[in-house]
Amino acid sequence: MKKSKAIVILLCTILLLAGITYIDLFGVDVNGKGSASDIKLGLDLAGGVSITYQVVGEEEPDATDMKDTIAKLQKRVEGYSTEAIVYQEGSDRINIEIPGVKDANAILQELGKPGALYFIAETDKNGAANYTYTQNGWMLNKSLDELLADGSVVLVGTDVKEARAGTTQDSRQNSIFAVDLVMTDEGRDKFAEATRNAYSKGETLAIYYDGEFVSVPNVSGVFTDGQAQISPMDSYEEAENLASTIRIGGLKLQLEELHSKVVGAQLGVEAISTSLKAGLIGFIIVVILMIAIYYIAGVASALGLSLYVALIVAMLNGFEMTLTLSGVAGIILSIGMAVDANVIIFARIREELATGKTVKSAMKIGFDKALSAIVDGNITTLIAAGVLLILGPGTIKGFAQTLALGIVLSMFTSLVITRWIMEALYAIGIQDAKWYGVGKERKPINFLSKKGVFFGVSIALVVAGFIAMGIHKVSSGDALNFSLEFKGGTATTVTFNEKKSLEQVNSEVVPLIEKATGSAVQIQTVQDSNEVIFKTNALNVEKRTALEQMFVDEFKVDKSLITTETISSTISGEMKSDTILAVVIAIVCMLIYIRIRFSDIRFGISSIVALMHDVLVVLTFYAVARVSVGNTFIACMLTIVGYSINATIVIFDRVRENMAEMTRRDDLKDVVNKSITQTLSRSIFTSLTTFVMVAALYILGVTSIRDFALPLMVGIVCGAYSSVCITGGLWYVLRQKFPPKVKED
Repeated sequence: MKKSKAIVILLCTILLLAGITYIDLFGVDVNGKGSASDIKLGLDLAGGVSITYQVVGEEEPDATDMKDTIAKLQKRVEGYSTEAIVYQEGSDRINIEIPGVKDANAILQELGKPGALYFIAETDKNGAANYTYTQNGWMLNKSLDELLADGSVVLVGTDVKEARAGTTQDSRQNSIFAVDLVMTDEGRDKFAEATRNAYSKGETLAIYYDGEFVSVPNVSGVFTDGQAQISPMDSYEEAENLASTIRIGGLKLQLEELHSKVVGAQLGVEAISTSLKAGLIGFIIVVILMIAIYYIAGVASALGLSLYVALIVAMLNGFEMTLTLSGVAGIILSIGMAVDANVIIFARIREELATGKTVKSAMKIGFDKALSAIVDGNITTLIAAGVLLILGPGTIKGFAQTLALGIVLSMFTSLVITRWIMEALYAIGIQDAKWYGVGKERKPINFLSKKGVFFGVSIALVVAGFIAMGIHKVSSGDALNFSLEFKGGTATTVTFNEKKSLEQVNSEVVPLIEKATGSAVQIQTVQDSNEVIFKTNALNVEKRTALEQMFVDEFKVDKSLITTETISSTISGEMKSDTILAVVIAIVCMLIYIRIRFSDIRFGISSIVALMHDVLVVLTFYAVARVSVGNTFIACMLTIVGYSINATIVIFDRVRENMAEMTRRDDLKDVVNKSITQTLSRSIFTSLTTFVMVAALYILGVTSIRDFALPLMVGIVCGAYSSVCITGGLWYVLRQKFPPKVKED
């Protein structure tokens, strides 16, 4: 590379970094559009709209119908945000919380009145028109009660099993937008009869929802298989809106709005500011460490990582992602992988310099040799993110989105940007090997000689976890310290005599609630009011009474302005099962990828066992330390899974490389020990830098963030331990017990 070109590359990199950073801070216009402050935040970080619906009717609704209605509403509101949640309140109310929006009326207008959708025949049994087209659009000629009574309502929303937007082809083979309908078993017969009558008369079949006609399609045939299409639609958006309307109109229960409000962040403004401060401090420490350890390569890494962070912020805006604490977990993991990629590359360069190669040659060989480990580690994690994004429930999608985005950007900055910067710095004259560090040949550490001890320690930790969970299950009924997201609880709404900020509530009120109830507390302020919602674990009558009296005595609250409701868990059984299924499929996909790339199923089995080991050890920590298991628990575990698999892949990549260079006199045990020793610095430095990032969050964060950061710190340490002490030994044991039948490459 010529010196002039190198200078241009460095200037362009600095200008690009400055430009993107400026946009992240100030946006692209005077209103700050496109800046970090413009990123959509979840309920935990910024609040949103809360809507409470009441089931129509005097009788208490069936529990199964409530569960079905909540599940369908959950799918519906995820169209606004993947982080939206739906849960039961009391016996006949359903609460919806949608982050990132402030206009409750607009949401209510779009949702309409859930559960009130009808398919109406054009004429009644006597041939009289049920609806006609006027200058104001389609209008009913009778009241809905009359249509229900005389049989003109031929189907209702619950007769529709599925409604999805899609495409089809018209008579000229042109692609057009449509809505695909699938009826239930009962609805299939009704639909066949309704379309038979309408088709024989050349009539339409109207879809009527929440007092309006949403579609009046012509009937082009008799549909006996329970499937049909509504087409053509003007756009995919129109098709999706109609499909969404039909889905929400298919609820088993009819709901009416009880009240709606704009609620504040669950974690508060303080959580955002402290997290940003912690992130900045952690990042600065990481940069200092990289420069101190890797010299000029560390400088290149600092510029690459800075560009990576700037791009992450910009992309969050560009893709309109909703950022929650789970999303922050995905970013932390991707930053750790970005640092990891640099560490792998720099360690390789130092190894080449130790053999006497020039800096220029060492850089080329170092990047080339590091490529397979980086690609395999990142793609394996990306596979998991992709599966979670497709199959995971809404709350997991946010984690998967930020993780996938971070992985792609980290690979780009590490393999492209950092390489350009290093080559440019070399070209402008920094060519002495001392500025890059020369590796030292280390005598292999005999890790395998201690494999029995390592296996024993790991088994003991896992068994201790199961024992602790068993004891807690017997004594308290719960193996882990489940929060109200998993168990449900009590929501107490209090109207204070004056408006209180979230920070005031945290400092003045929460400690008294914890003392009165013995429960952790989630809080939400209500915009333009003195109301504050306190969510705790389920409270009995005695504790509810004590809590109400505390508000009266300490804050002079009018007792009539205190209301309590039992609320269900926000993490439903369906979400749990969806998450487990997605994780299982992700693990299987990772296993298949590792098998293909390493041509040895034992590598894959060892990786998955190490992964499960890390998860179970962290679970032990949750059980013993009684850390609250809330909505960040799943994100924490998924972060550990991604971190664990990446660390293992790096060591196995070196084992694979060293095996290819084995001679007949080489012992397999020596190859494994050598491989672990060669990657030991990478294991230490990557764990250290990632640990620093999370530790900063723990030290500066609010309580809920600490509950997230502390187990993650344990997981990072455990991941480093398992990758160094467990995986190599486990693979060696499997190789000895189940030797290959033919020679493997």
